[in-house]
Amino acid sequence: MPNFELNDDYQDLSDMVRDFADTVVAPVAAQHDAEHSFPYAVVAQMGELGLFGLPFPEEVGGMGGDYFALSLALEQLGRVDQSVAITLEAGVSLGAMPIYRFGTQAQQQQWLPALTSGTALAGFGLTEPDAGTDAGGTATRARLENDQWVIDGSKQFITNSGTSITAFVIVTAVTGTSELADGSVKKEISTIIVPNGTPGFTVEKAYNKVGWNASDTHPLSFTQAKVPGGNLLGERGRGYANFLSILDEGRIAIAALATGSAQGCVDEALRYAKERSAFGHNIGHYQGISFKIARMQARAHTARLAYYDAAARMLAGKPFKTQAAMAKLVASEAAMDNARDATQVFGGYGFINEFPVARHYRDSKILEIGEGTSEVQLMLIARELGL
Repeated sequence: MPNFELNDDYQDLSDMVRDFADTVVAPVAAQHDAEHSFPYAVVAQMGELGLFGLPFPEEVGGMGGDYFALSLALEQLGRVDQSVAITLEAGVSLGAMPIYRFGTQAQQQQWLPALTSGTALAGFGLTEPDAGTDAGGTATRARLENDQWVIDGSKQFITNSGTSITAFVIVTAVTGTSELADGSVKKEISTIIVPNGTPGFTVEKAYNKVGWNASDTHPLSFTQAKVPGGNLLGERGRGYANFLSILDEGRIAIAALATGSAQGCVDEALRYAKERSAFGHNIGHYQGISFKIARMQARAHTARLAYYDAAARMLAGKPFKTQAAMAKLVASEAAMDNARDATQVFGGYGFINEFPVARHYRDSKILEIGEGTSEVQLMLIARELGL
């Protein structure tokens, strides 16, 4: 029968990141959230701990771990601050991982040491005003002139794209078209590395978001932005397909982050229910509260099992696309439901921003949207069922 107990190495990592989250991340989370400020000092310490290098081999500057190790770290960070957790998740899954998976040896040597050490970040520019899940809507164009890619277009909602340590963004762009047998036109979509500071590449003003306020997120614009032809990442025309494979892995990571948020809400609600008194008893004495927290714990536990299973399949080399979709769906809904219930347990205090449950309430909604909406996950699951 399957064993879901962590081995000593995984448990030690989880405990280490949990301690870091409680002692370093949590004390400054409310301030960064209120100020909408990027937590540079926290990110630097995460780099020193090796968190940005967890799933990469040592020969490229990594820690020699795996994707499950990264997921465990994300769960512990997500308990106390989703902004910090998504900075790590996007830095690894969307910034460094495409370079590792699809980059040339020269590209890996140029970019991975800084990315895996956390001294640099990178973003991935897929989403546009009229494109995201629908790759056919991609409007950003790149043409090859004199062995240079000339890029025109825009991207939106791009994480880690505008910090002072952001090294580059990877963008999807239409690099050609072909006519199909039925007369329709198919877009050739490729991915290109665009270093920050490239003339014609502008990082626009940061968004004023509902949540994830300490996470760096910007729209991007490209006007005759020129980069060397060697900045093509992976095979020409395989950009969108390659990114979909990155998303499958990323959904496990987001599920882990969401599980952490769901568990963080349980922890906060449980603590408050034991401290707050009403009518002669602590409020946890009453079934209206105790049953609510029990259901929250069941959601967090179920979400954890779902991402553990998806990660185990991935590491074993088995198909995991559907399991990753289910994990992301279940965990993101658990995070949102638990945030709502925890806010209710806290009553009026749950509506005050400096309380962690209020941040989780604002932060968790994006978990049902980013890196594939819940509707996309349902579509993938239904397709696997033959529907």
